[in-house]
Amino acid sequence: MEWTDRAIILGARRQGESSLILSLLTREHGRHKGLVRGGARSRQRGLYEAGNVVGASWRARLAEHLGQLQIEPGRFHAAAFLDDPLRLACLEAAVAMAEAALPERSPYPGLFDSLTALLERLDRDDGFAVCHLHWERHLLADLGYGLDLASCAATGTTEDLAYVSPRSGRAVSRTAGAAYRDRLLVLPRLFGGTGRDGSDLADLLDGLSLTGSFLDRHVFQPQRRGLPEARNRYLDRLGALVRMA
Repeated sequence: MEWTDRAIILGARRQGESSLILSLLTREHGRHKGLVRGGARSRQRGLYEAGNVVGASWRARLAEHLGQLQIEPGRFHAAAFLDDPLRLACLEAAVAMAEAALPERSPYPGLFDSLTALLERLDRDDGFAVCHLHWERHLLADLGYGLDLASCAATGTTEDLAYVSPRSGRAVSRTAGAAYRDRLLVLPRLFGGTGRDGSDLADLLDGLSLTGSFLDRHVFQPQRRGLPEARNRYLDRLGALVRMA
């Protein structure tokens, strides 16, 4: 059994004295692990940083085996953000979520493409935080828990949408949700809602609260786990910026 594919490195752990077990998100073969012999040697350490986009070749005698990986260098994203804590935290949050949320060996080519686009956006400009938020919404949708934010669940109106039901994931208008607003989630402007008074950063945090709530409920609670710590650290950094503003 063998394949060659594009891959994003999600994580690595040492195996024995000189080898690594890599976790990858591949475009056509999903989240996949494999052994890299000699990968723990210091001169190769930068190649296996989480967030790097690489070429990967996997081989095993049987499909269910761990198998061996050969990695070809590609784009080294992680090293570019060592002096930018917020960008690095965003990268770490995204790859940690992919590692924790996606089932092993199930292909999600659209998610791979959108995560690749996020990594490239992190390299390019300051729109990375919004790109990351939309990637989390894409993650929810591809896992089967997409949000329905086009119209009010109670009245069918497409106007003045202000809330989201934490049960159904459907939008609710300001009027229909007024009596229940303490039990509803805010629909941020970034998702087409009216949001609430505050900065664009505060609106971004409302969006991440929304996606995080559904990811926690549908993906992590059934596994008796919480959201990845890397994501929490990213939100802490964003929250600090809001407080400073």
